[in-house]
Amino acid sequence: MTRPILDINEKPTTPQWITLSFQHMFAMFGATILVPKLVGLSPSIALLTSGIATIIFLLITQFKVPAYLGSSFAFIAPIIIASNGGENPGNAMIGALAVGVTYGIVSLIIWKAGYKWLMRLLPPIVVAPVIMVIGLGLAGTAVDMAMNVEGEYNFLHFSAALVTLFSAIIFNVYFKNILSAMPVLLGLIVGYIYSSIIGIVDFTAVREASWFAMPEFLIPGIHYEFNITSTIILAMVPIVFVTISEHIGHQLVLGKIVNRNYIKDPGLHRSIVADGLGTFVSALVGGPPKTTYGENIGVLAITRVYSVYVILGAAVIAILFSFIGKAMALIQTIPTAVLGGISILLFGIIASSGLRMLVDQKIDFGNNRNLVISSVILVIGIGGAALEITEAFALEGMALAAIIGVILNLVLPGRDKLTEEDFEEQPTA
Repeated sequence: MTRPILDINEKPTTPQWITLSFQHMFAMFGATILVPKLVGLSPSIALLTSGIATIIFLLITQFKVPAYLGSSFAFIAPIIIASNGGENPGNAMIGALAVGVTYGIVSLIIWKAGYKWLMRLLPPIVVAPVIMVIGLGLAGTAVDMAMNVEGEYNFLHFSAALVTLFSAIIFNVYFKNILSAMPVLLGLIVGYIYSSIIGIVDFTAVREASWFAMPEFLIPGIHYEFNITSTIILAMVPIVFVTISEHIGHQLVLGKIVNRNYIKDPGLHRSIVADGLGTFVSALVGGPPKTTYGENIGVLAITRVYSVYVILGAAVIAILFSFIGKAMALIQTIPTAVLGGISILLFGIIASSGLRMLVDQKIDFGNNRNLVISSVILVIGIGGAALEITEAFALEGMALAAIIGVILNLVLPGRDKLTEEDFEEQPTA
């Protein structure tokens, strides 16, 4: 095994601490701010709450797990549905609060009953197609953002999207150091510079912004009425079981990298409730749901710096950065085309991660059972099917696909008996 440069509880020197923490924060930065930009929430709040959620995670997991929490891509479509296309973001926050509570309930069950029941409920043949739906269901949104301005094709903006896309690809594929771990951020930077050169960036907001600015909070009872409905819950809560499955995968992979067993110590129930509490606190002030980041695992693997103090430093820097008014104003000036270009790559990677899970788990599509489950999930999820019982009760798209997939897996004959090895090798998207 490769010896770490800084192990879990090793403290870096002050210069190391500052440098490594900045590096880690910026590796998470691009994806963290992209989600709120896509769904109409505040990037400054997303950055602030990512730092707070990470500190909460470190505290609950007893500073044993070097994980960073950022904005979850799995909830992009549900947030758009719950908020009526961004018109009522408070609805999405109510849904996110319910997501946090659901994490807590699941962690309590895992604490008492273990986690294998969840993996039996959500085997790869269910989780992988749902992950593909998450990516492919947003494909049209990404292409529209990249190509069109106010519904009409615009070559200039599309060129900015392509520059962003290919820059991110180059950093991801051709660089083998820390730069390869932050293709989203670097792609956004290159795309932004190109957009400035061709004149599609308006810097007025940056010039007018102050250096210090409070994040744009969105608090229940002050900025919106707390009115919970079944539609909001059904749009967001079912996705929890997919993200928890990914969370388990993250913990298994992270444990292998740092040579720890995080399923046993500090325990999966702790990391899941920490994820849920981070999401709950984030939603209380207007931030998107949180999740452990694959980018974090990539940076740890590349740098061999596992220190929780570096993760803590990155979280503190993210919090401080969210109060820099000019920096947040600069983020708001990123052209939609640039966001579209990076979204093409990110949403494609999400979909491909589902495909990779099917390949890694050697799912046999000669088996009609597997073929039926995956086919139904993909078409219902991507096709945008909706089950409307009343105006206040509806299951749509991804959430409906996930629930139907779980039901089909439970009722169709021929379900595989999972073994201990299956849990050890459960992959992550």
